[in-house]
Amino acid sequence: MAAAPLGKDNSKLKIVVVGAGIIGASIAYHLAKAGVRVTIIDQEAPASHASRGTFAWINATWPKQPQAYHTLNQESVANWHDLQKALNLSIEWGGSIEWFGSEERQLKLAAQIEEQKLWGEPAQMLGTNKLEVLEPQIDFSSAKIAAYSPNDGAIDPVFATKAFLDTAIELGAEVKYPCRLRDVVMEGGRLQAVKTTKGTIETDRLVLATGASPNAGQKFAGINIPQRTTPGIIAITKKLPRILSRVVAAPGVNMHQRRDGRIVIGEQEGAPQNTAHKVRLKGRPNQYPNKKLAQDHAARMIAIAERFLPAIAGADVDDIYIGWRPLPIDGHPVIGASPERSDVYMAVMHSGVSLAPIVGQLATYEIITGDKLEKLNSYRPDRDFKDGNRY
Repeated sequence: MAAAPLGKDNSKLKIVVVGAGIIGASIAYHLAKAGVRVTIIDQEAPASHASRGTFAWINATWPKQPQAYHTLNQESVANWHDLQKALNLSIEWGGSIEWFGSEERQLKLAAQIEEQKLWGEPAQMLGTNKLEVLEPQIDFSSAKIAAYSPNDGAIDPVFATKAFLDTAIELGAEVKYPCRLRDVVMEGGRLQAVKTTKGTIETDRLVLATGASPNAGQKFAGINIPQRTTPGIIAITKKLPRILSRVVAAPGVNMHQRRDGRIVIGEQEGAPQNTAHKVRLKGRPNQYPNKKLAQDHAARMIAIAERFLPAIAGADVDDIYIGWRPLPIDGHPVIGASPERSDVYMAVMHSGVSLAPIVGQLATYEIITGDKLEKLNSYRPDRDFKDGNRY
């Protein structure tokens, strides 16, 4: 695997990273570790958008197609173990258990797990007798069998983002927020500086880790990235006794429990397709318009979770948040320099949590050296996006 060129003096290279979510933070950390002079800017605050509203499941499971993309995720999962030690991160590595409500989908899941095993993933289908040993608090009566992926984990994405940034700062990086990117200054086809709401910053390279921002690519990189941006609801309970040890993906709901006792609940269904919700979601809000709507939605999510985890009944909600997921329309990341502005590098994807370590490492190598790594060729900004591989 390519590593950042630590053996050379990169201290004269100036790079601005736009977006202090988990992807931008990982790239900034790896750049700073390589000796680059890094400035990170964010229009609000670190991990205040997609990274705050993610379920934060670290995995390389069946949706990651084709095999090359699955392998990229496997490598990133492995890198999380190294980062856990380096950054003192709290990651729950209990694996995941997943099943669906329909028999047809269950049969398809079993076939997908067989494929995963061929690709080196130690996943397997388990019956309820073994599942109940793994998660005794879960009601598996609707499952009969479920997929168990022991390599999976879960993390607090806000804490992880902060750990990346704090270490980058210790290595000399600077973080500015609230600070909005306004324009790029080009001369002779090369980037000279960026204009921001906090003034002009001289830079040699610009990294756009702007998540679900719809116009950043066109405005600053000169290229439009076709993507759909969908909302995902995350509810986090107040602290509870330990009742979950793994990520559980049951019909309609995802759940995992953090080390501090709080349970993260992810809603699998999207927003209802009606006029009222279209109006409410216009402008991509992160918060509900009022407290009652937020509480009602959280209560519905806990009610679904309670079908499978009775011990969660009566849990108080600490936070509920609307996260907007950046989804290039073919389902794969966008990683690489813009073909229109070679000094502008793009990194937009879902799931940023699973991919943050490997993207930070590989993007840093490409940004510093100018080389193109073959393993990233399928994810370039100028690829053909027509072949959809949605997940």
